[in-house]
Amino acid sequence: MKAYKASLINSLTLIIFGLWGAMSYFQGTTESWTPLIPVIFGVIILICNNGLKKENKIIAHIAVLLTVLVFIGLFKPFTSQINKGDIIGVSRVAIMMCTCIIAMVSFVKSFKDARKQKKS
Repeated sequence: MKAYKASLINSLTLIIFGLWGAMSYFQGTTESWTPLIPVIFGVIILICNNGLKKENKIIAHIAVLLTVLVFIGLFKPFTSQINKGDIIGVSRVAIMMCTCIIAMVSFVKSFKDARKQKKS
């Protein structure tokens, strides 16, 4: 899978599933805006997608850095959902983590392919 496609899927997943997780914020049951963090990162990664499609190296590195940060940042919500016993919450965060992994693998593959092309 091309890196820009994997990143697009990842960003849309972060936005959609992040908004689903942030429903408590929008309903006023919590004042914490932290459930919106994946949404914010998803929007930023989505903005980077056009540069990824054009194979801009700087934007690709920014997008992969943001993806890694989101992946690391999702560990706390993941363990929190496990401790709560919220199967839907665990599934939601696990799906976001999986799309981050897929995007990171696609980025690494594209970086390796670019290096091979540069050497030849």
